[in-house]
Amino acid sequence: MAEPIHNTCGSPSLVLGIGLLQEKWAMLIVWRLMSGPCGFNELSRKGGGLNVTTLSQRLAMLEEAGLLTKTIHSTMPPRTSYELTPAGQALRPVLEGIESWSEKHLPVEKACPLMRELGHEQPTD
Repeated sequence: MAEPIHNTCGSPSLVLGIGLLQEKWAMLIVWRLMSGPCGFNELSRKGGGLNVTTLSQRLAMLEEAGLLTKTIHSTMPPRTSYELTPAGQALRPVLEGIESWSEKHLPVEKACPLMRELGHEQPTD
């Protein structure tokens, strides 16, 4: 008989959290929204290679998980904005921890190919 997943991979809460945040672009979308509400087009332009279909899917997933709220503004043309909920804002120390860990343990030369894939400039000294 197979062991329950929490015995081999951590608690069910850990597995659920990792499952949500491991989706490509999810954490970067949350990071972008840390500075405040942002419109769909602005998120798309700053996405660094993120296509609009994937952006739409990730935003819907994050909204369903309760990490962000979607507001449709009644303007012409209609405008949509996204903002982190308190649960989404609570990820700030997690993402800052990942950033700090990366700065200490991932050499810039290893980060450069990934940065290019994500549509970012190569870091300069």
